[in-house]
Amino acid sequence: MKTTLQTGLRIALYGAVIAATVGCAEKPLVAEAVAVPAASAQSVAEPADAKDILMRMAQFLAKAPKYSVTIASNYDVLQESGQMIEFGESRNIIVNRPNGLRVDTEHSNGERHLVQYDGNTITTFSPDQNVYAQVDKPGGIDEAVKYFLKDLGMRLPLAVLLVTQLPDELERRTQTLDYVGKTVINGSTAHHLAGRTETVDYQVWVAAGAQPLPLRIVLSYKNAPGQPQFKAQFADWNLTPKVDEAQFVFTPTEQSKKIAFAAQIPTISPVSPKQAGGK
Repeated sequence: MKTTLQTGLRIALYGAVIAATVGCAEKPLVAEAVAVPAASAQSVAEPADAKDILMRMAQFLAKAPKYSVTIASNYDVLQESGQMIEFGESRNIIVNRPNGLRVDTEHSNGERHLVQYDGNTITTFSPDQNVYAQVDKPGGIDEAVKYFLKDLGMRLPLAVLLVTQLPDELERRTQTLDYVGKTVINGSTAHHLAGRTETVDYQVWVAAGAQPLPLRIVLSYKNAPGQPQFKAQFADWNLTPKVDEAQFVFTPTEQSKKIAFAAQIPTISPVSPKQAGGK
């Protein structure tokens, strides 16, 4: 059976067409969440208020001066046959506010992509094809992420978690929010929250304790055909990573080819036969 993979961080670059076929089932990347017994839940002296927990997580991430994390994610892709097929990817993220961002991605088919930002330049690089695109965008991570998504039309899953406007964005978009209960994910106690926006239903598991970091996120695109899901599992959180400015600066080799972002290519209007001098 032929399946179509739509990569989450595919570089939408001129001249780079990236497609893949997957012929085997993929192992699930999301750890099982186990309900905590009532006695254990009562021993954690934290309020089970969904909004307080969500905002505490958002503010903690927004104020973190730097961090690194690994995200294993799965996402559904609706096939032409009507069947929903799940694919996966792994990302290593380094944030060094206000100007350093690096996202290394490897998809389930082996494709690799890199996104870098050094405070002045956004770079996307496809090492498998040795092609890259760059655009100047001073102003910091917040401005770069916004430009990357809206102006360049690129896709960066869970990009909202990278910006300092995270608390405002969550509060603005969330229409309803419920506290589901306490669970254990990979040995860590977490608060399970369920929220709804206009287009997405989401679940987030927030670590209990002094560091309210997201441990798992599930997004359900309720208005999309087949209601596909995106699932992300967070691991190896490090709030004091050793960072080097060189990690955020791209240095091409002599063999690397620079190409344009698709959004940078001028749109050419079709020429009528009359304008072309024909019939």
